[in-house]
Amino acid sequence: MHRLEANIVQVKARLQAAAAASGRNPNTVMLLAVSKTRDPKSIQQVAQTGITNFGENYLQEALEKIDTLKSLGLIWHFIGPIQSNKTRQIAENFSWVHSIDRLKIAQRLSAQRPLTMPPLNICLQVNIDQEATKAGFSGDQIPLVIDEIAQLPNIKLRGLMSIPAAQHDPAAQRLPFAQLRSLLEETNCSLDNYKKLDTLSMGMSADLEAAILEQATIVRVGTDIFGPRNKTTL
Repeated sequence: MHRLEANIVQVKARLQAAAAASGRNPNTVMLLAVSKTRDPKSIQQVAQTGITNFGENYLQEALEKIDTLKSLGLIWHFIGPIQSNKTRQIAENFSWVHSIDRLKIAQRLSAQRPLTMPPLNICLQVNIDQEATKAGFSGDQIPLVIDEIAQLPNIKLRGLMSIPAAQHDPAAQRLPFAQLRSLLEETNCSLDNYKKLDTLSMGMSADLEAAILEQATIVRVGTDIFGPRNKTTL
């Protein structure tokens, strides 16, 4: 078995075990392969195992891969920081954006999304630990932002995303994920059924089990699929 295949088998086993422990169907959790800095050949090998969703952080690098691999029909997620001057290309080339950290970005993505494409799925990035060095909305900003985003025509707000501070203890890992889950549940209480959020993008290689136990619907896994990053790689 190829190394990447073996890695994916292992990650999927972890995902399935965590889903079972939380009484969930593993099909309710999307495995998003984080392919930043990885070459197209590696992405193609991962895609051959049945993974179709890939996450990218760096726009120019991502655009090259999207073009190279366009025949594979992959679904591309932008998960990195967004500069205002990059929104048009993101709006034109991605199906999902997980890292909306200010209203201006959502407004630009909506205005620049081609009308020939379906609405762009977005998640609001929440600074759940209130870390000074991290971007994202605070929990009390979310209701106000949602009201503003509801007026934008070409994007669809799907849910919330967060990258908590790294923890090694499983109980400590679960705490911020539980806070994000509670925030989504509280938010949904005030929304009409057709507007309710259905996505929690949280959890990575080291803490995907804790995230799934707290109802993550997308886990973003890079290292445990592709292996340690090679700094000389694309």
